[in-house]
Amino acid sequence: MSELNRRKFIARTALSAAGLAVTGNMLAAEQGEAFNSNSSGSGKASYNIMKDVMKYRKIDAHIHVNLSSTDAEVQKKYAETLVDYSQRLNVGLMILSNPVTRLINSVPDGSPESFIRNNNIVLGVMKLHPELFSGSFTFNPVHAKESLEEIKRCVDLGMTNVKVYYQTKINDPSYYPILEKLIDLKMIIHSHAEAQIGVGGYRMKYNGFKPKNVSLPDDFVDIAKRYPEAVFQYAHIGGGGDWEYMCKTLKNSPNVYVDTSGSNNEEHLVDFAVEHLGEDRIFFGSDNCYYQAVGKILASNLTETQKNKIFFENINTILRKGGRNAD
Repeated sequence: MSELNRRKFIARTALSAAGLAVTGNMLAAEQGEAFNSNSSGSGKASYNIMKDVMKYRKIDAHIHVNLSSTDAEVQKKYAETLVDYSQRLNVGLMILSNPVTRLINSVPDGSPESFIRNNNIVLGVMKLHPELFSGSFTFNPVHAKESLEEIKRCVDLGMTNVKVYYQTKINDPSYYPILEKLIDLKMIIHSHAEAQIGVGGYRMKYNGFKPKNVSLPDDFVDIAKRYPEAVFQYAHIGGGGDWEYMCKTLKNSPNVYVDTSGSNNEEHLVDFAVEHLGEDRIFFGSDNCYYQAVGKILASNLTETQKNKIFFENINTILRKGGRNAD
């Protein structure tokens, strides 16, 4: 590896991972210390990470309450962690969700009792910091009556978004009446999604470990074609799957957006998404991997305008259609 390429690699790795860790280094950066890389060979070029972080307004389009607890005190304590994150990284709005991830015989619990319980947890957390926390409700379309009733209840109580898990595939016919309601409400349909990496160039749809109801990119293409007026959010392209396949498959589905969340920080992930989907169809999200989420966008080759769109403008433009925007 050449000296120049090695320096570039070290600098980008630091940006998307260690450079934004909650450590003494980050605290020092907040006090104005610079991140230095010797890029000229003769002197030091200063890069202040936190100055770059703080200049971008952000909306986190994919973030959760504490998914492992139903205890109100645990949720309250975790909410303070979210507030701390928002202040450190200039996140002005968090779209919180609590999809039902508890498995029963390897299948997510899809009962009305479970999604009502989880929605109530989000509603409670929203009240702690209403200026920062926006809420997403969840449901299971197989229970159509209960789901429609729950949507009305949650909207009446101030929830503004939707987040579903893999109780049911996104293109299952049971979704049709629910989607029509969400279209009327001008809400983004945010769904868990996966596309695992295959072997030897072959992308396996299932390998025996993936539940059959997990939504694939192909399922989003199908439902987006059926409902071109709907707006879909494909979750966490940085979640460890085949992000190249995701972006290529969704390229010609203009009403499907993706969020960049997930703990994986492969170089060029964000650039690849912009190349295939365009700069207007990508949302910033953390999936509670806060520092990686910001770092991977800062480490990309995007312009200032493109970074601003991903961090804030893209989702705010969609939210504005329903009167739910951040400004």
